[in-house]
Amino acid sequence: MTAATGTVLLYDKPAGLTSHDVVAQVRRERGAKAGHAGTLDPFATGLLLILLGRATRLQRFLVGLPKTYLATARLGWRSSTGDSDGDLTETGRIPESLELPTGTVRQRVPMTSAVRVGGERLYKKAHRGEVVETPERDVQVHRAELLSSDGEFARFEIECSAGTYVRTLVETLGDAYCSDLRRTAVGPFSVERAGEELPAERVAEMVPAIAEAMR
Repeated sequence: MTAATGTVLLYDKPAGLTSHDVVAQVRRERGAKAGHAGTLDPFATGLLLILLGRATRLQRFLVGLPKTYLATARLGWRSSTGDSDGDLTETGRIPESLELPTGTVRQRVPMTSAVRVGGERLYKKAHRGEVVETPERDVQVHRAELLSSDGEFARFEIECSAGTYVRTLVETLGDAYCSDLRRTAVGPFSVERAGEELPAERVAEMVPAIAEAMR
C-alpha cells in the first residue's frame, strides 16, 4: 500500500444527526468523495472521523480502533431502545450496584443497530415493528469508571473495543438507560482536536497498522 492522498477531518457530531447525514453534508460542501470510520447513533455526540478523497482507503484501519465515551445513565427508568430516543418508562427502582462489566463482554446486537440481518439493516426492520433474533458477539470493555452519581443519574467514562454498544452496557445495571452519550476519542484522535484536518500521511504516523501496511 502506498501513501494515500486525502485527509481525515476530526468532526464533533451534534445530536439529532446520523453519521450518514454528516458525511453527506461534508461531501456536498467539499464536492469530494467522503466516508467515515465508525458510526455514532443519532442521539450521541462527539468524535466522528470523516475520510476525504483517497483517505477513504484508510477506513479498514481506522474503523477498528478502540473508542472512549462519556455515558450518562438515567436511573430508575427503562427505555425500549436503551437510549433517550425510545419509549421511556419510570420504574422508580434504583440499581443496587453501579458497576459496569469489564473484560470480555457478550452482547446481543440491538434492533436499533445498523447491522445487517437478512440483507437489511436492523433499524429498518425495527421501524416497521418487526422483531427478529439478533446476533451476539464478544466485545472488550477495557475500563468503565464511575465518575459521579446523584441517585438520579450516573456518569461513566468507558474505554472499549470497536463494536461495543454502550447503551446495552448501561442496561446491564438493571433499571437504567443511556440518556446521553459522547465519544471523546477514537484511538489516538481526540474530540478536543475537532475541526482539524489531518493529511493521510500524518494519520499513518499515528496508527501503526497503517504505517506497517505502507512499508
